Amino acid sequence: MSEVLHINDADFETTVVQSDIPVLVDFWAPWCGPCKMIAPEFAGKAKIVKINVDDNQLVAGQFGVRSIPTLLLFKNGQLVATQVGALPKNQLAAFINQHL
Repeated sequence: MSEVLHINDADFETTVVQSDIPVLVDFWAPWCGPCKMIAPEFAGKAKIVKINVDDNQLVAGQFGVRSIPTLLLFKNGQLVATQVGALPKNQLAAFINQHL
């Protein structure tokens, strides 16, 4: 399983936008049950980062995140895909793989 990085608003630019590999950003909160079920396995293919929306509202607001979990997939610093709501593992893998 790839390492999951927990980042904040201040880390977003360097960790996500400037990344040389695709980045899956998981907007979540500790109280969100479906958020805890998202655990993709993409070692070496994509960086996985989590942003707690309770503590980091700037980036969530910038991307119009209104419900969680919301997944944003970035490639070459650009947003290429969005998924709102939890997905079964195979559908999550398909969502990510189609953009890698």
